[in-house]
Amino acid sequence: MKKQQYLVMSIVGLALYLIATGLSFGVFSVLASRGQAPTEVKGTAQKGPQDHFTVDPSLPKSELCPTNGVYFTKPERETWEKRRPLAVMIENHAESRPQSGLSSADVVYETIAEGGISRFMGVFYCGAAAAPVTLAPVRSARIYFLPWVLEYDALYNHVGGAGRCEDPTVDDRAKALCQIENWKVKDMDQFGISFPTCYRNYDRLDHPVATEHTMVCFTDKLYKLAAERGWTNVDTKGMSWDKSFEQWKFKDDAKEGERGASFSASFVAWKGYEKEYGVRWDWDATTNTYKRFNGGVAHTDLETKQQLTAKVIIIQFAKETGPVDEHMHLLYENVGSGTGFVWQDGKETLITWKKPTRNARMKFYDAGGKEVSLNRGQIWIEMLPIGTPIKK
Repeated sequence: MKKQQYLVMSIVGLALYLIATGLSFGVFSVLASRGQAPTEVKGTAQKGPQDHFTVDPSLPKSELCPTNGVYFTKPERETWEKRRPLAVMIENHAESRPQSGLSSADVVYETIAEGGISRFMGVFYCGAAAAPVTLAPVRSARIYFLPWVLEYDALYNHVGGAGRCEDPTVDDRAKALCQIENWKVKDMDQFGISFPTCYRNYDRLDHPVATEHTMVCFTDKLYKLAAERGWTNVDTKGMSWDKSFEQWKFKDDAKEGERGASFSASFVAWKGYEKEYGVRWDWDATTNTYKRFNGGVAHTDLETKQQLTAKVIIIQFAKETGPVDEHMHLLYENVGSGTGFVWQDGKETLITWKKPTRNARMKFYDAGGKEVSLNRGQIWIEMLPIGTPIKK
């Protein structure tokens, strides 16, 4: 009897194993056929606007990047010109650091989200052409970032955001999700994007963090999805993203004898938040770049392990209003005009910034009313409340 039971149990176990194996193979096959396989075959060339490759170091850098004035190789230009800029919300909560991807952005915008905690919006275009960029942690949209998105007619990658049109708990002036729809922003909200384009990676850092600090997205996969939605360098109506785009004026670095002797400046958007959110930029005379410190320590990129640097820092003072609702949402007036500074070549220039409409390109003018030419390289725009002290 025992032998018969044993034989029956063995047959049942074998049957269950074969069924499970068949189901697993079937699920994998279906996912693969839909482009949702959990892994990719390495070494396979990808086609379309998400192409990536190894840059031949012998090639001349002759192609001007329209977003930050850097020169790249022809193959890189051939890749980026099939796309449009990608604007990505990346958070700066102390638990979320180090972030991934900021070092590859052409331009980075930074301002407060809520509670004295700043948030970044990286604009990825030329610098992300040669290789895919890991973006993390991606966070939610805020309405005052949208006028910057519109300057580039960019894809906008975020995880939800403040206020749909019908939400009675959010002040109408702060409803980012509502205006994304109304202003026809090319929305890449993660809530409509599945694995493997975006997913939560709880092991990204070497310490546990809250769920909201775990979202990871990838530029090549976002560009592939955008192409499927009809958003390449042209939109679904055939309109090129840069038809109305205005480049900033760019220049080469000042000669060594024309640069400053030394420069360091620090600030915090909200008083009392210096320990974790104070920012310092130190000019490095050797490289003519500015090194970023956040919360008193060198601010690094998780992917490169290198300290974040910028060629140009722009301080933009703007009127802060709020909190305006129960969610503590803030408002910043970054459409119109105001004052600020440009830091480059180890020197400071007093400026007036102007952005006459939400779609218009923000530009910067010196005391004589002449548009300021910016050094070629990564540009950081720091929008701070009017009256924020800058320590030098």
